[in-house]
Amino acid sequence: MALFWQNVANGLTVGSLYALVAIGYTMVYGILRLINFAHGDIFMMAMYFAFFAISIFYIPWYIAIILVLVATMLLGMLIEKTAYAPIRNAPRISLLISSIGVSYLLENLATVLFTGVPRQFPSIGSLQNSLVIGGVTIQQLAIYTPVVMLILVALLLTLINKTKTGMAMRAVSKDFETAKLMGVNINRTISSTFAIGSMLAAVGAIMWGQKYPQIQPYIGVMPGLKCFIAAVIGGIGNIKGAVVGGLLLGMLEIMIVYAQPGLSGYKDAFAFVALILVLLIRPTGLFGEKVTDKV
Repeated sequence: MALFWQNVANGLTVGSLYALVAIGYTMVYGILRLINFAHGDIFMMAMYFAFFAISIFYIPWYIAIILVLVATMLLGMLIEKTAYAPIRNAPRISLLISSIGVSYLLENLATVLFTGVPRQFPSIGSLQNSLVIGGVTIQQLAIYTPVVMLILVALLLTLINKTKTGMAMRAVSKDFETAKLMGVNINRTISSTFAIGSMLAAVGAIMWGQKYPQIQPYIGVMPGLKCFIAAVIGGIGNIKGAVVGGLLLGMLEIMIVYAQPGLSGYKDAFAFVALILVLLIRPTGLFGEKVTDKV
């Protein structure tokens, strides 16, 4: 029974990490109807930012985290301004191809700058320590990660529902052209969306590095794909759906391996099987709405 609860805690941790990154996908899609395939590589760059800040420049971790969040937000905004804004009025396929190009650019840039040699991600605070709760040994990371995720999601929902910036995001999401005619600052709203999504990816990257402490230029590929799948399962474009999709996907992966240890080598395949099943049964995802996309 203790092993079962340890796996539940592990599933919640992984699911919370998926949820944090999936929100970035779902926010950008909600505003631009764009699948930002570079999002997983922004996640990767955030890990490198944290690695160099803490391990190379010896900046205290609580200051380094703030610097990493700011640097990752600026990176997301830079990508939007240089790769997406100039072709915003082009067909959707052009934006999609641009996002794939940015993804390959970041991966190869990281390989050139940081080499392909895997590096050890630094430990932060006491997250690696364990607690014994009711006879069950649980890593502190397994407690902090879901809590941090829920706090950030609550703050994000408050921002979207209670502020002018959030109102602008909702307006642009509903009708891009009408929002523009009504005086909404489209450029600022889209930049804010990319900044927030990138910041959440950075938080997820730092937590991911505590659970899987190895970093290399392609570290963001598989997590990026899984988080995209989590967003689709929950209903891409819906923030609460991204959270639910991430948690479901994390629990699915961990609990299947717990029930059938022989399938551990196929863990990554579970996400793709889940994606196919959801698309067959409910193509819009659990909380998604049917929309008509213009090409």
